[in-house]
Amino acid sequence: MNLTALPVRRQLNTPPVAASPFPHNPGSLLSVEDLSLEGVSRILTRATALENEDPLVRTRILAKRRVALLFYESSTRTRTSFELAAKGLGADTTLVSSLSSSIEKGESLKDTGLTLKALGAEAIILRHNSSGASWLLEDVTRLPILNAGDGMHQHPTQALLDLRALLAHLRPGLETVTADTLAGVTVSIVGDILHSRVARSNMLLLPRLGARVILCGPRELLPELAANAGPGISVERDFEAALRLSQAVMMLRIQAERLAGLQVDLEEYKTRYQLTPQRLAAHAPAALVLHPGPIIRGLELTAEVADGPQSVILEQVRHGVAIRMAVVERALTAALQEGGRA
Repeated sequence: MNLTALPVRRQLNTPPVAASPFPHNPGSLLSVEDLSLEGVSRILTRATALENEDPLVRTRILAKRRVALLFYESSTRTRTSFELAAKGLGADTTLVSSLSSSIEKGESLKDTGLTLKALGAEAIILRHNSSGASWLLEDVTRLPILNAGDGMHQHPTQALLDLRALLAHLRPGLETVTADTLAGVTVSIVGDILHSRVARSNMLLLPRLGARVILCGPRELLPELAANAGPGISVERDFEAALRLSQAVMMLRIQAERLAGLQVDLEEYKTRYQLTPQRLAAHAPAALVLHPGPIIRGLELTAEVADGPQSVILEQVRHGVAIRMAVVERALTAALQEGGRA
């Protein structure tokens, strides 16, 4: 399947494609741009309410509703948290992976999606290695689709859980966000920006709340054109200079599976961009450390930093379940709510 990345404001060098003739399903979440700030606030507020709800009461919210998880790429955190989120609301889930289904025999995304719909799936959570796959699946099935990562394009629920983790420390108790909620906050995103859907979704979300985003990495993994990515976003090649400005630093994994044709010297990369206890203490002694996972200890950061007092990496994982409960609930109830889509 060869999909061109769909147009995204400030996305790095992605050509446009023709718009779908159909309106979006009101329960879909394909991009962080699908959400107004009011919509983001509703998800944050609902995530807290669901997290604090009596589990026996919570399981009646989506009792016996059917949710399919369709994963063409390996995943631990995203897949498991979506599954736990759906089950926590009482939904029945089924997992379809590329290694244990007709996908392995060459079945198209369209036919797999239509099959899941015919089997009774009411929503599909999709991870796919092609940018734009979630839009295609929504077009052909007309079901609510939750984008769990599409190629190098977007990962909207990761950006939402990252935001919740940041707010918990920098704006404790705050869930209603505005254009200046993160004013004065600088977040550095460091590493393989070129291939990172997590970076793109955070670049699209955080500046809307007033944050400054610094992109940091070598030219092979962070093209010069990123300097024009949009308001509130800048490029800094000097990692230590970026750290000195940061209240939070998000380290990214080097995505070896996407590095075909690129020459990246990993030893040089570690020398220039690895987050070590010494760097953190010298240049950002109070900054939060985030990572979307999976972590490669000893490459993008050391074990001491990953397990250290400034790390909120496991907190991100916990926030993911709450955020995804809110998003799954929205997927299956949005059409019934007055005003439709957030």
